[in-house]
Amino acid sequence: MTAAAPNTLFGIRDYRHLFTAQVVALFGTGLSTVALGLLAYQLAGRDAAVVLGNALAIKMIGYVIIAPLAAAHCDRLPRRLLLVGLDLVRATAVLALPFVDQIWQIYLLIAVLHAASAAFTPTFQAAIPDVVTDEMNYTRALSASQLAATMESLISPVLAALALSVWSFHWLFLGTVVGFLLSAALVLTTKIPDAIRPDRGRAWDRTLSGIRIYLATPRLRGVLALNLTVACAGSIVMVTTVNYVTDVLGGTRSDVAWLLAASGAGTMAVAVVLPPILQRVTERTVMLAGGAALLLGVGGAIESATAASRYPWTVAAVSWAILGIGMGLTLTPVGRILRRSAGPADRPALFAAQFSLSHLCWLLAYPIAGWGITLRGFSATWSVLSVLAGIGILTALVIWPRHDPDVLVHRSIPGRVDHLPTADATPVPTGLPPR
Repeated sequence: MTAAAPNTLFGIRDYRHLFTAQVVALFGTGLSTVALGLLAYQLAGRDAAVVLGNALAIKMIGYVIIAPLAAAHCDRLPRRLLLVGLDLVRATAVLALPFVDQIWQIYLLIAVLHAASAAFTPTFQAAIPDVVTDEMNYTRALSASQLAATMESLISPVLAALALSVWSFHWLFLGTVVGFLLSAALVLTTKIPDAIRPDRGRAWDRTLSGIRIYLATPRLRGVLALNLTVACAGSIVMVTTVNYVTDVLGGTRSDVAWLLAASGAGTMAVAVVLPPILQRVTERTVMLAGGAALLLGVGGAIESATAASRYPWTVAAVSWAILGIGMGLTLTPVGRILRRSAGPADRPALFAAQFSLSHLCWLLAYPIAGWGITLRGFSATWSVLSVLAGIGILTALVIWPRHDPDVLVHRSIPGRVDHLPTADATPVPTGLPPR
């Protein structure tokens, strides 16, 4: 077999190890997603959606608050050891989950787990450009990360369904622990450089710099509006699938995993066909089409939950697949947009801002999904979420310019580390050339 050329993406040893670490951690997390829903149902029964919605809201609070702080302060510690330590914290938190017997214990462990994840993700993302310095290879690295995430969303539920046919769902947590431990071991074998500490800007300015750039960029405000659409539609999949399959469709635990896999299949299909499409069609068009698909999927879910539905399982499976397609179309182009919306120095902060602000949308949607189906039922709750999702699409249509330049102009703010877009400054290339 011919060895990979040194200038190819996977010919870079450190990136190869980091990518593998990302994949095993993702698959472990995917198993825990299924297991957590079943654990909530075991402890709370019909109130499982409330428990799961609250747990995921705690996760989102950690993501929203900690991600920008981590992006601003990750240069204080050796980057490799920080990532390894965070993986070990995550593994310890998950290892304790099978032994809980109180709802508050789930909330506590979820808070610890996702506080560590909120620090891990922006630190990991900021390390990739330092390892993959070639611009084209960096673009491929972003695509590979998205493909890994979509593969996880498809394969993890299938693996969970197969495992649940033999073992108790508690063993799925062990798979998550193994994933985090393998991730830590792989990161430890790399030689990623430590982050360079900026010589200007206060800690508070560094924390908020990415959010300032994000909210000052019209196309990113459009992305934020579509993040709301993704969160409202995605919360139907993430929060309500367990209760819907068990209480309405009369399915088994394995059926829960298969319905989640239908959503993953839709996302995976998009990951395969979308890259060449993005060479000819703008990200704005693709993402708005994804928002429309999400609305269609929510409509199908509402139909499947009505008493008049003749084929609820078929409608549900198709609707979950459409929801997966919509999420793939809306989320996949985001990395490309972020990359060309800031220079190299501001890019880590911008990725952390996307991470934080997108999860702020999920923080709104998760409690609505969890409490809504308990208080008002599936159809009413999903109808509310569909209205919010529609508001997101309409807002993106209005605030995201149809003719969006690939090159932004920026101005430096004295005493701050960020560079905000403006109309009266020298153009600064920030990523991809104009199409």
